Amino acid sequence: MIPAISACAILMSGAVALSGATLHRVSSPAAPASPSSPSAPADPGMKPEDQTVTGRFTTATEVKPILTATKQSWVALREYNGQDLLYVTQILSWRCGLLGLRIGVNNAPMQNWPLPACHMGTATPNALTPQDGLPYLNLPLSSVQSIQIELIYDDLTTDTGSFERAAVLMP
Repeated sequence: MIPAISACAILMSGAVALSGATLHRVSSPAAPASPSSPSAPADPGMKPEDQTVTGRFTTATEVKPILTATKQSWVALREYNGQDLLYVTQILSWRCGLLGLRIGVNNAPMQNWPLPACHMGTATPNALTPQDGLPYLNLPLSSVQSIQIELIYDDLTTDTGSFERAAVLMP
């Protein structure tokens, strides 16, 4: 399980506080600890999950090519109602092949973003439902200048991305 990070506290409501921001999320199981660097193997206590391809996009083997091809869409930023809304919808849409998601804003230390459970008993396990929470952070208007992302796949490989405000700001 991911150890608690001091700047990221799970609140009684199931939301997560990230340096004054609110991550809209319902309670979900914690993801495994992430590696110390993008090329490092994941936590030695972790075991890779079975990578049998099922066509349901629930393994790293199935989702990694999609997330790699869409890396420039991992995050989006929207100025709305006096706030910056930082979206990770693209990542959450392929979360079933992930063990962890970490996010940093403006080069602050990376924080764990709890991943909603996959809906394995349905036709679309990666679907986002209202019970999964909203896929964005609320941050002060114009405060986000850069975003850093780290993905930990369920085969224990990792990938990272860095994004500047202008490159991900929606009109």
